[in-house]
Amino acid sequence: MSTNPQAAFPDFDYQRPDLEQAEKAFRAVLAELEAADSINSAIAAVEQIDSIRAGIATMQNISYIRYSINTRDEFYKTEKAWFDEHLPATQGWSMDYYRALINSKHRAALEQKFGSQLFDTAELSIKTFKPEIIEDMQAANKGYSEYTELKGGAKIDLDGKTYTLSSIIPLEQVADREERHRASKAKWDWMAEHSDQFETIYHDLVQVRHGMAQKLGYNNYVGLGYANMNRTDYGPEQVANFRRQVKQHIVPIAQKLAKSQAERIGVDRLTYYDVNFRFPDGNPKPVGEMADTVAAARKLYDGLSHETGDFFRLLEDRQLMDLEAKDGKATGGYCTYINDYGAPYIFSNFNRTSHDVDVLTHEFGHAFQVYSSRHQKPMEYNWPTYDAAEIHSMSMEFFAYPGVPDFFGKDAKKYYYAHLESAMRFLPYGCAVDEFQHLVYENPTWSPAERNAAWKRLESEYLPHVDYSDHPFLDKGTYWQSQLHIFGMPFYYIDYCLAQICAFQFWLKDEADHASAWADYVELCKAGGSKSFLKLVELARLENPFEDGVMEKIAAKVTERLGELAG
Repeated sequence: MSTNPQAAFPDFDYQRPDLEQAEKAFRAVLAELEAADSINSAIAAVEQIDSIRAGIATMQNISYIRYSINTRDEFYKTEKAWFDEHLPATQGWSMDYYRALINSKHRAALEQKFGSQLFDTAELSIKTFKPEIIEDMQAANKGYSEYTELKGGAKIDLDGKTYTLSSIIPLEQVADREERHRASKAKWDWMAEHSDQFETIYHDLVQVRHGMAQKLGYNNYVGLGYANMNRTDYGPEQVANFRRQVKQHIVPIAQKLAKSQAERIGVDRLTYYDVNFRFPDGNPKPVGEMADTVAAARKLYDGLSHETGDFFRLLEDRQLMDLEAKDGKATGGYCTYINDYGAPYIFSNFNRTSHDVDVLTHEFGHAFQVYSSRHQKPMEYNWPTYDAAEIHSMSMEFFAYPGVPDFFGKDAKKYYYAHLESAMRFLPYGCAVDEFQHLVYENPTWSPAERNAAWKRLESEYLPHVDYSDHPFLDKGTYWQSQLHIFGMPFYYIDYCLAQICAFQFWLKDEADHASAWADYVELCKAGGSKSFLKLVELARLENPFEDGVMEKIAAKVTERLGELAG
């Protein structure tokens, strides 16, 4: 099979991996690692194991991207289901590899060669798998696929037209309040009609994950969830303290910002259909069409640095982006990496709102990071843990500020305000999502009504400024059902909050000294996953977001800037 490093994505070969042959090759190399009589032999075995794993990951990612682009494509739908069923078994191979690393007589020399993070990862990862949970992992994959397909296939009828969950968003942001109301109501009516399915999928996922945790010796899924996220230098206690600080310092700011928004748009209370409408003359809108946004991004990245300019052109030339919302396309946005082609890939759903710019710059940050660290060995180091990974993406949104006039024209100032304000107001929501998951997995026997009641209580603590009483479904505490991370990526969401505090710091550093801030950012990107979250934070010369006082200090500076922009 050819893996031409210059090939465009449509020309990437796809072949379903022969896992039987791959396992034979893997086991043979694993035996060489275990029997290695020299450090060089051990290193060679590690690199061969990487090559085998990268080959499988390459095919899995190609099939996943093509499935995401069209969830109705029967071929890639079948391939996605095949990977969901068969990939869990390959985790057993990885665990055997990690045990061999930990027990290697060359461990000290291997640690000197590759660094301690590989071994910290190995020690934690072996606590996340036994062959007995393979069927549970398959069931969890299947449940998340059902959720993805259910949302991807949404057909929302409004005024004789049919919309998807992505394409209806612009209608929820129009100046006419009644039109906003009707569009938002239509969307949430669709969610309500399918609520039983969402509830069943999630209930089954919670049971499956709780069962996995118990089989692995955990009391509940919380410990397993943290281990799956490879959190080696903090735990639930530090996260709970972070959430406490958000309640104490950020929620009051978010309430004031929401009050200002209500006054600005001329409403007495901020309802669920007002939240995303920020300015009386309309939200900031990207200039022109999708091609204009891409051209503005090209200009931005040419100006930011030689590396970013070349890299953006590589993404264009090799067709490594699918940006526009389409019928049947999976919701959301992501960046992944196709190992054997050395190719990051950006997926999004442009709908001609300001979110198009948010998601393009955000995912470009992920893509630039993984491309910068693609030569890191072993492959565990291509990506950092998710908490650190979100620093690259969220900080890139701020490094993109010089491009805002080209993206938004006359709406540039509105975008600066909206972006900063949204980043601040996101923190309480992100913490609500995180605390909700802790509560759910600590109480796996909860009924759907008890889960909804917990979410409603968290809304009153973290998001007291939003009124859901106009929609009976939302008023029950069901908003969480729209959040894909809750279904597919347990405990991921707090990573956005941790990274947001770090991204604010990069923005403030950039304002003070761009060259220094950019150098720190590039150094962080090149480090990939070679260090843990807090060590990467230190490498980038950022303050620890868990430490008392850090959040309060940063929030004060952001609030000051928002006041200047509002003036």
